[in-house]
Amino acid sequence: MLQLLDSFLSPDQPSLKVCGVTTRDDANELARLGVSALGINFWPESRRYCTPDHARHFLPSLSDRILRVGVFVNADPDLPRRLQDEGLIDVAQFHGDEDYFYCERYSREGLPFFKAIGVGDQSDISSALQYNATALLLDAHAPGVYGGTGRTIDWNTVASFVEEQSAPPIILAGGITAENAAEALLTSQPCALDIASGAESSPGIKDFGKIASLLEVLRSPPQ
Repeated sequence: MLQLLDSFLSPDQPSLKVCGVTTRDDANELARLGVSALGINFWPESRRYCTPDHARHFLPSLSDRILRVGVFVNADPDLPRRLQDEGLIDVAQFHGDEDYFYCERYSREGLPFFKAIGVGDQSDISSALQYNATALLLDAHAPGVYGGTGRTIDWNTVASFVEEQSAPPIILAGGITAENAAEALLTSQPCALDIASGAESSPGIKDFGKIASLLEVLRSPPQ
């Protein structure tokens, strides 16, 4: 798992995380194509919700093939840890209002986690350093809406933060598609892109034509 995580967060080659996976077939195809990471949404109110029981049918077989990220929104703190202990997920992603004390348990125990931050301005990102997250996922600022807005953020603000020596790896989310991915990468210089609706035909159902186009952008030399 550590090798997959290190590769995903490497600044040398941008990675792709496809979030909101709900089926075994989609998960296996993402791994076959060489997508770096997939996200499984364990928040019951999401249109892409996947129950832990359903995830147990296909996530274990993906171990060491693709980084498995469990997405949680204000979950009972024991749930992410339990799914990590079971070997269902490699990394927890906290996408809600989790505070420093919630996240501190994970950083103290050396468990990898991503913290999602809704970005309105530079101060939103700078305050995120307190979480000691393995990486920060930057998304559009939408109070009360936990991801999936389809709105882009100011990529120049992200770029300024990425240039800071103290910045952890940055995963960029928010309204990214095959049409704007190259500009997003060139402007903001993240280690990875996180895509949900931009890789779908409908919520939770992946469009592998769109995913192939995204992979082509990521694997092409920067212009």
